[in-house]
Amino acid sequence: MQLPEDQLRAGHIPANLYRQIPPGTDVRRVVIVQQAPRSYKGPIVLTLVIAAGTVAVLLIIAFVVQVVAAAAVAVLSATGGLSYTINRATKHKPK
Repeated sequence: MQLPEDQLRAGHIPANLYRQIPPGTDVRRVVIVQQAPRSYKGPIVLTLVIAAGTVAVLLIIAFVVQVVAAAAVAVLSATGGLSYTINRATKHKPK
């Protein structure tokens, strides 16, 4: 029995707890309550929600920037301040 949990399961009272029991107490009727182990589910879920939210916000920002840039190019090209040409000419191989 190396761990305090093993001592408590076997019915032994560790010395540090035994000193805290008031004199005259029947140690056979003493119930030792242990603190529940910490759950990591909450912090893990919170981290995943924050990561997903960050990705969603970045995608929305990228979409908005794309729409604003397309609108700016459309306005500038309509007013004559900017023009662009897409050249789709391909070179034909002689047969």
